[in-house]
Formats: sequence, structure tokens, C-alpha cells
Amino acid sequence: MALSDDELCDRYEQLHPGAVADGLDALGYERRTLRSDVGPLTLDTRMAGLAFPVRGHPDEGTDYDENIERFLRMLGDVPEHGVVAYETNDDESAHLGELSTTALAAGGCRGAVVDGGVRDVRFILEQGFPVFSRYRTPADAPPRWRLDDWDVPALVGGVEIRPGDVLVGDVDGVVCVPSDVAEAVLERAETKAGTEDEVREAVRDGTSPLDAYREFGAF
Repeated sequence: MALSDDELCDRYEQLHPGAVADGLDALGYERRTLRSDVGPLTLDTRMAGLAFPVRGHPDEGTDYDENIERFLRMLGDVPEHGVVAYETNDDESAHLGELSTTALAAGGCRGAVVDGGVRDVRFILEQGFPVFSRYRTPADAPPRWRLDDWDVPALVGGVEIRPGDVLVGDVDGVVCVPSDVAEAVLERAETKAGTEDEVREAVRDGTSPLDAYREFGAF
């Protein structure tokens, strides 16, 4: 029986991305970790949810009113348990700010991954909304960056992300799990995390790292 979205996301949120990446590796899904320059706003940021990718490009000639309406429609379309993942092709604008995160949180969104910029960081931190980004800047996006499309595949942090893929992130970074193997990877990652707990306890009790590996098959 397939897991519900909330159970799937809740269980993934209990895992660290390393265990998830190991589960992907075991099933032959390599290179599913986003580039290391896409990182969390704080060391204790944790996130897991279903990808809602968006795409855009720099465009200082974009019509502001039309563009801001696209932004607002997009924010309203993000589903519960979603994680907005931005392909920006940009190095100058803030593609996410505090009013957007307020709207996203109100709709049950679980976080945002921005291969671009964020602003209003102090207010976002006060909210506790999970955000991963590449840089920070006060320069707002709508006057200078056009939102092209959403709920479509996007290239974020060097990884193709499709709607419904699972995004898991913490201080180590973000990993993307294809939706068609999400439950299989979850089971492997949970098993790996449990084994790591056993290895940790054995090493703390004096077992050598090599002997622990030989006993548990993991390190």
C-alpha cells in the first residue's frame, strides 16, 4: 500500500541526507545531490517534501505587473507538502522573500530550494521556514527576473528535479529522490540509519572501526 504524502515526507524528514544519498547509490541512482553552493540559511535547518519546480530567467524588460501576477499564481498553486525548487539562471536577484514564505507556509508548503537568491532573511529565520539558497541580496526579482513556468521539470543545483520528486535537506545539503523510487529509497535509508546507530554504539563501547564494519557491513 502506497504511503500518503504526509507520511512519506514525515519519515524522510527524520533522516539525514547522507542516508538518503546512500540509498540512492545502492539502487544505482547516482548524482542526485545538489551542488554544495546551494545551502541552508541555518545549521539546524531541516526539510523534506515533494518537489514543485519553477523556472525563470533574467529579464529587465519584463512587465512588472504581469510578472508579479505570475509569481502570485505560482505561490497559490504550490500543494501541501510541497517544496518549491527554483531554476533561476541568475546571479543577481532575490527570487524568494518573506512575504512569499509566509504564503507558502500558510498553504502547508514544507520549504524552498533556490538555485539563486533570497532576501528578508531575518524575517524568514523568525518564521522558521526552511530555505536553501545560493546567495542573499536585497534586489527583488519581479522587476528584473521573469518567472517563466512552474510545476514542470527544472535544473536546480545541477540536478534535474521533476514534480513530485522528494527533496531532503539539512546542513549537509540537499538530495533529490525520483518519485518512482521514493518508497524503495526510504526503506533502504531507514535501514542504513538504523545500522549506523548500531555501529555508533559499538564503536563507543570500544569496538574497532574495522571490526564494526565487518560485523554490521556499514560504516
